[in-house]
Formats: sequence, C-alpha cells, structure tokens
Amino acid sequence: MLDRSPPSHGRFITFEGGEGVGKSTQVKRLVAALGDQSIEAVRTREPGGTPKAEAIRAFILQGRSEAWGPGAEAVLFAAARYDHVSQLIAPNLDGGRWVISDRFSDSTRAYQGLTGGVDVRLIDALEVLALNGHKPDLTIVLDMDPETAFRRVLEREREAMLAETGDRFEKEDLEWHKRLRDAFLAIARNNADRCVIIPANQTEDALADEIWDVMTRRFPELQYEHTA
Repeated sequence: MLDRSPPSHGRFITFEGGEGVGKSTQVKRLVAALGDQSIEAVRTREPGGTPKAEAIRAFILQGRSEAWGPGAEAVLFAAARYDHVSQLIAPNLDGGRWVISDRFSDSTRAYQGLTGGVDVRLIDALEVLALNGHKPDLTIVLDMDPETAFRRVLEREREAMLAETGDRFEKEDLEWHKRLRDAFLAIARNNADRCVIIPANQTEDALADEIWDVMTRRFPELQYEHTA
C-alpha cells in the first residue's frame, strides 16, 4: 500500500522560466490545489518574500541598480535570498509546511549568469551562502516560444505604463528573451533530477493539470485524485 502520510519536513517547490510564461498564476493555483489536499503551503516569490527582500526587489526592478552592472545585481539578489531563506523558507519547511516560490536561485543563474555574463564562480559562491543547504525538491520550468512570451510582456508593459509601474527586465528586446529562454533550458538539462520542463503555451487549466500530474508522480504523499 502506498504511504500517503506527509513528511515531517515540508517540500520546497520553485517555478522558473522567462518573462510572460505564467509562473505567478500557476504558483497560486498549485498552492490552492495543495490546500484541497489539506497540505499547508506558503506562496512566496523572488526577489522578495520578506520585508527586507521586498525592499531590495523594489530597488532592483525599478532600475536603480542597473548602472551597477549584473555582478552587483547578483550580490543584491543573493542578499535578498539569504534573508528570504533564513526568515521564511527554512522556518516553514522545518514546520512541515510546503513552500512554493515564484523564482529562486536558478533565476540568478539565468539572468545575471548565463544572460548577463557574471562569472559562474561568483554565482556559485553566492548560491552557497544564500541557500545554506536549502535546495528545491522540484523546479518546474515553464517554457514558451519567445515570440509568444514577448507579446505577453508587451501587453503587460502597456498596462504597466497606464499604472505608471513596471519591471525593467520586462523591457528587454526579443533577442534578449530568446537568450533567457535558452539559459533556463540549459539549467533544466543540467539539473534533470530536479527540474521538469513543461510547455506553457496551453490553457491555464491544462497547464495546471500537467503540473499537478508532475507533482503526484514526484511526491507519493499526494493523492492522485484531483479536481481542478
């Protein structure tokens, strides 16, 4: 008989992928689906998740660190991640709760490392410091052709302009989005034991169902019956 008893230590799930692929929506849906299985899950994001990390997020995404270059930004992301891990992720995992994060350390490797050209040795050192051993149990990489994702980003930019807000990473050109996609796919291929690539160019419901299928196959404590 399959043992469905929950582990004493929570599970850590991260979502990665380029801009406009629908990560935030699917993070929210997964947290709700876990709640339907009576599993307490915490939804968070990077950079962010704690007051200090959110302050760093605002500083970076408003473009105030852009002149410092990708290396300095990698350090800032690591500082935010260190606080995020120590103050939110680790305590919740130790308390038996699942943590579902919209982005994590793979984003630094993709944005500042493979796309931004920061030396991998610096990325590695910052990751060791910030994670303190807390690596994801599963990383879901949502993949979409850059042209479709870019159209989504442009639409979000138009909405952001009306609201006088915006994310500077969403303002990059199509070629940059192509390089970013390649970076995430490379990370997933090099970490096949942890990462699962899922095509994101499908309906929200279909994508949520495919994510749940991956979850139930990876974690036997989840029930296989699921109502979206």
